[in-house]
Amino acid sequence: MTFQDIFKSSFLENISGVSLLDMSLALVLAFGLGLFIFLVYKKTFTGVMYASSFGVTLVALTMITTMVILAVTSNVVLSLGMVGALSIVRFRTAIKEPLDIAFLFWSIAVGIVLAAGLIPLAVFGSVVIGVMLLVFVNRKSWFNPYMVVLQCSGQDSEARAAEYLRQNTCRCVVKSKTVQKDAVELNLEIRLKSEDTGFINTLADIPGVHSAVLVSYNGDYMG
Repeated sequence: MTFQDIFKSSFLENISGVSLLDMSLALVLAFGLGLFIFLVYKKTFTGVMYASSFGVTLVALTMITTMVILAVTSNVVLSLGMVGALSIVRFRTAIKEPLDIAFLFWSIAVGIVLAAGLIPLAVFGSVVIGVMLLVFVNRKSWFNPYMVVLQCSGQDSEARAAEYLRQNTCRCVVKSKTVQKDAVELNLEIRLKSEDTGFINTLADIPGVHSAVLVSYNGDYMG
């Protein structure tokens, strides 16, 4: 081994492993498709508080995945080291919305497909997935379950209010009931017949009903 062999670097030899044109094209397409995923996420978000940081994460995740897969496909030895490095990473962030998992996998899949050179599949697949989400996530939002919180003065007013709800909703189920002296509080799950919520005003005008509150409900939170 000579003195020059000691300082010989394989790092410099791998600079041309991926051409500059391929890197630029892949990262630009990853940014564009990541931005498209971000816009679809923004349009289909149905949670309580919108977090813009998650949308930016989708764009960044698409580009990062593309960069990693480009490196892996250019060097077999590097791919083995990358697998070992990623195997020790643990993500502790809790996913509150089930649909967020689909967006995360979508971003990762687009990055992998782009880096593999399957550009038509990445573009066409993203368009199809985006249209599907826009159609189905926002479809019939009024049919989602709602919670009605009633405060009544007694059993008679409770019966009248419950009967009125059953006549003006598709479904009415009592979830909880709290009884105090001269006061009854009901929590009912309902399904609306239409987007019109004017029935809640009439419900509050029923004699003996002190208040009527309508809130959206998805099983995890109220808001």
